[in-house]
Amino acid sequence: MQAANRLQKALRSGSGLSFGAWQELPGTNHSRALARSGFDWILVDMEHGNIDDGVMHESVAAIAACGASPIVRVAGNESWMVKRALDAGAHGVVIPLLCTVQDVRKAVSFTKYPPRGVRGFGPTFASQSFGNIPMMEYLKQADEGILTVVQIETKEALADVDEIAKVPGLDVLFAGPFDLGINIGHPIKDGKMPDKLKEALAQILRAAENNGKRAGIYCTSGEQARNFADQGFHMISVCADIDVLQAGLASALVTAKGSIAHSAYNLAKGAVGKIGSSGKDKP
Repeated sequence: MQAANRLQKALRSGSGLSFGAWQELPGTNHSRALARSGFDWILVDMEHGNIDDGVMHESVAAIAACGASPIVRVAGNESWMVKRALDAGAHGVVIPLLCTVQDVRKAVSFTKYPPRGVRGFGPTFASQSFGNIPMMEYLKQADEGILTVVQIETKEALADVDEIAKVPGLDVLFAGPFDLGINIGHPIKDGKMPDKLKEALAQILRAAENNGKRAGIYCTSGEQARNFADQGFHMISVCADIDVLQAGLASALVTAKGSIAHSAYNLAKGAVGKIGSSGKDKP
């Protein structure tokens, strides 16, 4: 089971480095296109994305079938949300907006079967995302074969990040720069991170490394992802589908229209042509 979890294998390698992408738009063909782009993992976003329970189920299966790890960000720290994601076959879950060590312990318990946790048994679909292993084999391996990732994006979690990093069964501390910046009073503005936010991100990385965990972060471009990889982060989101789609379409349109000067020339040329045509039509 662990061998099928591409993200887990990457995180447990020497460098621990892995790159992923964010899926916010629905559709299994969309999921497959993302998964075939070379990323180690695709995160299906149920917190802020246009993803409902049915879409999540289908997307997880599609991503796993393409050889990437399907990761699901649930909407909150609720047992039933985590259970639905894992029973769909997610290789890991990301749980947002946690504040305390107790919150994290609860989150971990939702991802583990008794006696380590409180997850109910019913992996009819989940086992298919791990090479279609028998359900009872899934039960034996799931606690170690599934990744538990918590987001550090509140001032309370940041203040307690060293203790949070010590929680057994937790795999990754994942920094959410946008929410974290807002919560500590130093938000990202015009795409620039304040120094206090950079310090907070470095604090999360140190806490993870000092306690045998991995550190992850959400990025908005390949350049930014490379920068955080060089800093030592491990589970790195490179981009989100909606952002890349919009940026790619806009860039193509700008290229098609040409430069401002070229566009102005064509407009003027067209205007002259219209004047000439109207003159020929006069008696």
